[in-house]
Amino acid sequence: MRALRPHAPVIMSGNALYTDLSGYYDLMCADIDYAAQSHCVQRLHQLFGNGGKRHLDLACGTGPHVRHFLDAGYVSSGLDINQPMLDRAAQRCPEARFARQDMCGFQVDEPLELITCFLYSIHYSASIERLKACIASVHGALAAGGVFCFNAVDKQCIDNASFVSHSTRHAEGQFRFSSGWYYRGEGDAQALRLRIERSVAGQTEVWHDEHPMVAVNFAELQSLLAPYFEVQVLEHDYQRLTPWDGSSGNALFACTRR
Repeated sequence: MRALRPHAPVIMSGNALYTDLSGYYDLMCADIDYAAQSHCVQRLHQLFGNGGKRHLDLACGTGPHVRHFLDAGYVSSGLDINQPMLDRAAQRCPEARFARQDMCGFQVDEPLELITCFLYSIHYSASIERLKACIASVHGALAAGGVFCFNAVDKQCIDNASFVSHSTRHAEGQFRFSSGWYYRGEGDAQALRLRIERSVAGQTEVWHDEHPMVAVNFAELQSLLAPYFEVQVLEHDYQRLTPWDGSSGNALFACTRR
């Protein structure tokens, strides 16, 4: 982790924060119910898939979802563009295969039955053209009847003043993580804004980061998916499966390869 002056906000570009703080990534995500998310997608795969067990997790990070799929009997693998994340994923899931690849242009050795992309990571495509390339890459990697599952946010429903946060204690101090979407109201660009505080021995360090993300509404997203997939849109609820109500700004997508 790079040295910072106490109380000094620092702006990092791209995925620099994840590179420098990869050791703290799991702390950032400590409030996420990986088990519930993984089990929900496994149910979707049972409902809409072809019964196969070969699985790839896009933007897998340190591999917590991959771990749950392995434990459920899947032949699971992951890809990410961040090598420190993949190194930690390999430690968590030594029986899985991990690859440093771009989800907007990846290849696999054999067709897969399930591809996932959790935690809104589909938006890391960062532009409509790259999002199209990601969808095409997924389609090319899936076997007939394979399923692509991910979650997304509708740009028209983003509240720039809204954010989520949580705190957790670690051997290296008390951490507080905050994140929120920002959309200027037009175009296909939005941002994920992150703030991290670490307090130790009465001093506080602060990191700010802003990640460029692609902005779409759900009608646009369904239009991009339609040439490749039969698309089911569901409420963003990992405990029960219900159709999207047509107005909420977060949703789960279960897409079966044509």
